[in-house]
Amino acid sequence: MSFLNLGILAHVDAGKTSLTERLLFDAGIIDRVGSVDSGSTQTDSMELERRRGITIQSAVVAFRLGGTTVNLIDTPGHTDFIAEVERALRVLDGAVLVVSAVEGVQAQTRVLFRTLERLGVPTLLFVNKIDRRGARESGLLEDLARMLSPRLLPMGTVRAIGSGGAAAVPFGFGDRDFADRAADLLSAGSDEFLEAYLERPESLDYHAELAAQVRAGAVHPVYFGSAVTGAGVAALTEGVRRYLPLPQGDPDAEARGTVFKVEHRDQKVAYVRVSAGRIGPRDVLTAYRRGEYGAVEAHEGKVTSVEVFDHGTATVPGEAVPGSIAKVKGLSDIRIGDAIGSPDGLASGGLFTPPTLETVVRPADPNDRVPLNRALLSLAERDPLVDPHLDELSEEMAVRLYGEVQKEVVASLLDEEFGIGVEFEETRAIHVERPLRAASALHEMGAWAQTTNVATVGLRLEPGEPGSGLHYGLEVERGSLTRALRNAVEEGVFEFMRRGRYGWAVTDCRVWLTATGYIGRTSTAGHFRDTTKYLLGVMLEEAGTAVCEPVSAFRAEFPAGTGNAVLKTLGEARANIKGQFSTDTTGYVSGFMPTEAVHGVERRLPGITEGLALFSAEFAEYRPVYGPPPRRK
Repeated sequence: MSFLNLGILAHVDAGKTSLTERLLFDAGIIDRVGSVDSGSTQTDSMELERRRGITIQSAVVAFRLGGTTVNLIDTPGHTDFIAEVERALRVLDGAVLVVSAVEGVQAQTRVLFRTLERLGVPTLLFVNKIDRRGARESGLLEDLARMLSPRLLPMGTVRAIGSGGAAAVPFGFGDRDFADRAADLLSAGSDEFLEAYLERPESLDYHAELAAQVRAGAVHPVYFGSAVTGAGVAALTEGVRRYLPLPQGDPDAEARGTVFKVEHRDQKVAYVRVSAGRIGPRDVLTAYRRGEYGAVEAHEGKVTSVEVFDHGTATVPGEAVPGSIAKVKGLSDIRIGDAIGSPDGLASGGLFTPPTLETVVRPADPNDRVPLNRALLSLAERDPLVDPHLDELSEEMAVRLYGEVQKEVVASLLDEEFGIGVEFEETRAIHVERPLRAASALHEMGAWAQTTNVATVGLRLEPGEPGSGLHYGLEVERGSLTRALRNAVEEGVFEFMRRGRYGWAVTDCRVWLTATGYIGRTSTAGHFRDTTKYLLGVMLEEAGTAVCEPVSAFRAEFPAGTGNAVLKTLGEARANIKGQFSTDTTGYVSGFMPTEAVHGVERRLPGITEGLALFSAEFAEYRPVYGPPPRRK
């Protein structure tokens, strides 16, 4: 049996979960299409998801498409849960990116499309809500080409767009005009196809060439339709069947896979996408992950049960084979992101920016402080980026966030699963520090040494490009130190750089080990770790650091008569306006603002625009703060 792991992705409210419901209905998995508003959908199983009408956790649901089992992964659309999307993206064979025919290309749409391209995930586009008033076709296609990719191929048109009777009218390659448009696009990506088109047009197989270029990420078919009425969904389903790739893996090889989700109710359940081999009960598996300082760690566990997705959200006991997604129990030390069978499957880095906000969380009942700490660590197993940690200022537990909605999710999970009520402090931005200039330092052991450590360590610090992160490298022979001493230097670098001159993590720089020396058993790992930290402190003082705050790019659309109030609100949020224009009825403004201020603007705009403002924001970069830099204890 073949498998296809298909992701449904979109900006929030584009109709992603409704499309999932329609696909399941058409496949005979459900006998009626659920509604997001009524909380009756298959994939939104959490009580908070049903109450808020948004997807919070990725969900897997299976259906048959011919001889293929499609494992459909419904992902969150809200930016607060982008970490959940990232984990799903790493196990996809193909994707459908949903765009609203009314709202068009939005901030999250662009972010998701860029990421899918970077990962090489073959992607189809589905323009949803053609039955809604204000839906667009030609203008939206121009926006898609300009803001996403020019290599788009509309697979049909729309009749009576913007009305309840809107219908998707598919094109066929027997249509000369469509065939010519397709040939122009496909010829640009294949010299062989171009040659056949010019010399042997009767031999062309448009479907095969389109499938090849879609699977290579070179072309993206665009389908129009409505998940609510079902218009155009059959054509999309046929596109999934024809053009997206089926994964291949050796079933007789050693078991390999990726853990992309972990549930922890009565016992821990790992969702594993199997890429090779087989996983069955009683198998002993090795899971690999990167430790705190980047070193690869191996953890072994014995599988007690395996269930594979079979029909809808139901699973059946069985053996997981290549391409399948399985719920695996018994691996008590498993974590999200673990690579099963080989460290080669480990991700090299995050696809999206880590959380840029944090908040202190405390129990409503002071007696729940210890249970709260345990509960937060349990939540961190499902979402490591939440990163529960002790806040030095309040000596309370703090968590990292992408936004305010995530607060509600954390509170709901703590209440429903652990019976702990919590309160939050005001959300604040997580700043970073960047070195301003290069610096070097040397500590030589001996009577003249600055410390009593029996260690010779030379280090050089160099500023890096914004967004490059913290990197550590060697300019000495690896054999110049024992592994334990070499690891101690590396650990010292990453430990110390968590807190710079102003208390924030130091990033966007490189640290090089330039000199080493030790004396047999006299020199210890502690000597090298402490010496490393001492030298980094000296170098940071010499180099200086700039404190930078997270900044988001924003776009706002509002009724023309409310422009003054909107601009005043943006000014109070320290927004830097880069673009502004208006028509007789509508004002538009775009620019940048501190990420910390985004939620406040989102909260205030509806009140000053009679609920008619459209506002979107996405993280852009870290920028130096103006004025006295904020300090962290």
